[in-house]
Amino acid sequence: MMELPEQIAEFKSSPGLLAELYKNSIQKSYKAGRVILNENAAVRSIPIVTRGVLKVVRTEEDGREILLYYIKAGESCIMSFLGGLHNETSKVRAEAEEDVEILFLPVEKVSLFIKEYPQWLDYIFRLYHKRFEELLEIVNAIAFKKVDERLLALLQKKKELTGNRVLSVTHEQLANELGTARVVVSRLLKQLEENGMVQLGRNKITLV
Repeated sequence: MMELPEQIAEFKSSPGLLAELYKNSIQKSYKAGRVILNENAAVRSIPIVTRGVLKVVRTEEDGREILLYYIKAGESCIMSFLGGLHNETSKVRAEAEEDVEILFLPVEKVSLFIKEYPQWLDYIFRLYHKRFEELLEIVNAIAFKKVDERLLALLQKKKELTGNRVLSVTHEQLANELGTARVVVSRLLKQLEENGMVQLGRNKITLV
C-alpha cells in the first residue's frame, strides 16, 4: 500500500481520517512525463501524492505555458479540490515531474470528509495557503525578475525537489515552464555555463 509521509500533522492527529482516505482512494503509479490531468478535463478525483513530484502547468490559447507550482509527497492539487467541489473542468495540467505514486480520492468523498473530519479542512486550507504564496511568487518573478534569475531559481528548485544536482530536462521544457522561448533559455544556459554555474549535456543540466 502507498503510504503518506508520517509528518503530515492533519493525518497524524486523525487515524480515522487516514483510514478512510486509504479505504476510499484508488492507488496508481506513473512514470516521469506522464500527464495525470489535462486542462478542460472533468475533475472526478483528487490526487494526493505519496511519492515523487507532480508539476502543475497553465497553458494559454496561443500555446504558451507557464509552471505554476510543484506538488510533493503528502500534498495535493488545490486546483483539483476547487474544480471537484464546484463541478468544474480543470484549469490546469498536472504532469509527473518524476516517477510518482498517487492516491486518487473520488470528488464525492471530499465534501463528506469536510463535514466529518475538521483535520481534512485544515489540510485543504494549509495547501491553499501554500499554493497562494507560491502563485504570488510567480507573479512577482514575472513582473520584477529577469528571465536569467527565474531560470536559475527554477533549476535550483528542481535540484531541491529531486535531491540531485544532475537534472534530466530539455531546453524546451524549461522554456515552457518559464513561459519564454527555447532560444532564450538556450542562450541563458550557455551564459550560466560560461560563468561556471552549470554544465550542459544532452537533455541534461548539472548544477555546479
